[in-house]
Formats: sequence, structure tokens, C-alpha cells
Amino acid sequence: MWEGNSSLLWGLVWGPPPCQDWADGTEDGLYQLGNVLLVLGYMGGSGAFGAVYMVSCLLLAFLCQALWGWLSVCAAGVLAWGVLLGALCLLRLGGLLLRLRWDALPGGSWALCTRPCSGPWGPPATFRRLSRACGGRVWALGEERDYAQEGTTPIDQLSFLLSGRVRVSLDGRFVQYIFPFQFLDAPEWESLRPMEEGKYQVTLTAETDCRYVTWPRRRLQALLAGDRYLAHLFSVLLGSDIADKLYALNQRLFIKHGLILDIRLPGLYFALAPAPSADPFSAPASVRDRLVAWRPW
Repeated sequence: MWEGNSSLLWGLVWGPPPCQDWADGTEDGLYQLGNVLLVLGYMGGSGAFGAVYMVSCLLLAFLCQALWGWLSVCAAGVLAWGVLLGALCLLRLGGLLLRLRWDALPGGSWALCTRPCSGPWGPPATFRRLSRACGGRVWALGEERDYAQEGTTPIDQLSFLLSGRVRVSLDGRFVQYIFPFQFLDAPEWESLRPMEEGKYQVTLTAETDCRYVTWPRRRLQALLAGDRYLAHLFSVLLGSDIADKLYALNQRLFIKHGLILDIRLPGLYFALAPAPSADPFSAPASVRDRLVAWRPW
């Protein structure tokens, strides 16, 4: 029994007997090419592009080994392992390329392309081209920080809210909210001619931590002037955004007073504001004038 165990232990430690006869020549080109690709793949650098390079080389190497096992040595095991490892590399390569595609967009703005209801924005390539041409960037706005102040901040950009909630107020009185996936300053954008200057007539304050993408006004106007598709796209989106805000104001008036008011009337300010103890129509006319000026028409 001891002799049997010792022979088994000897076989496990030293393995099979050494080869007596070596094959003449070398393996064919597929085998050699596969090993060269393995060496090149493991020399890849770090980062996303380094990972793409490495996985691509490994994919080609496993493909060469699978072809070598099928055509040259007729070994099912070599073929199966080559196909399996190549399929895993292909899946990994697809994931890396998808990640690089989204990383090419400004940070966070890929949400505009992946949101289920964002069909009007078109394919991601359109938004990527828009961001690169106009330098669109994603900014963060802390809670209770002002995005714009009435009568002070110039209208020099167009912004689109990605997350959070922004409060619109006039002379410290609440007007409405702006929610994610709405423009922050669509009425101001539409109220000015291409070369006209102006200032915000309302104050925009972040009620929560917000993130938004913004485009410089001049650069965006120059891009839209030369791109009919983007110009039509922005016209539709801005018009829809303004209409949604006006309908929200109208709905709020209906809920508050039980009747539908004309949102174009100068008295809208007093309908929205809490009723003071004094005569509500004793407010200065400048307040009403600035509210009327804020309208997008």
C-alpha cells in the first residue's frame, strides 16, 4: 500500500515522463500570431482607451487560437476555449465602447439622451455636436443659491435643468417652479432679438441642489443661424417649454380661485401673490410693468 501511495505522490509531483520525441518544425502562422497578439495585448496601458486596446488584442489572439485548434490540430478543446474566451472579450469590448460613447458627452448631460421622453432631442450625436460647438457645460447650483437676479443678471446664456428644483420669484414673491428637464430661461431667450441685450426680470433660486447644462447665448445663436435642423429643434423645444409653464400658471390660478383667468393680464401678479391686509391693487405700477415685460411675447 505504501508503494502505491508513493508512486501516486511521485506522479503528482513530477508529472508524466518527459517527452521522448519532439515534433519536427514549428506550429503554423495562426498559433504564432495568436501568441504575438497576447503579448501585445498585455502590454496595453491603463485607462479606458488602454482597456479597449488590450481587449481588442486578446479578442484577435483567442480567435487565432480557435482557428488553429480547428484547422491545424483538430482539437475540440482548443476550439471551444478559444471561442468562449473570444466571446467574453467581445462582450467586454462592447461595454467599453458604450462607456466611451457616453463619456464623450459633457458630464451628466447624457441624461438628455437616455430619458424615455427625450425623443425631440434626437440621437446622442446631435446633442454631442451641439455641446462641442457651443461649449455646453454642466454646472452645479447649491441650495438657496441664485441662478439669476431680477434687474441685475444679464441674459447671456440658455440653460436646461437636469436635476433639482428652481423657484421663480418677483420682488420676493413666489411665481412658479422650474422642474428637471425644463429650460431655466426660455421666456428670456424668446423675449430678446438676436443682437438685443437684456436683464432678467425675475429671480431664479435653487430650492434644492441642482445641476444644469448651459450654452453661451452668442455662440448658440451663431450655431442656430447656420443649422436649420437645430434651429427648428430649439424652436419646438422652447415653445413647448413656455407653453408648459403658462399652462402650469393657469392651472394654479384655477385651483386657487376656482375660476380661469387670462394669464396675459397684468393682474396676474396679484392673483399669484398672497393677499395683503391692505388694498392688493395699491402696489406700485413698476411691479406690474416688470411682470408684463417678463412675458415671452
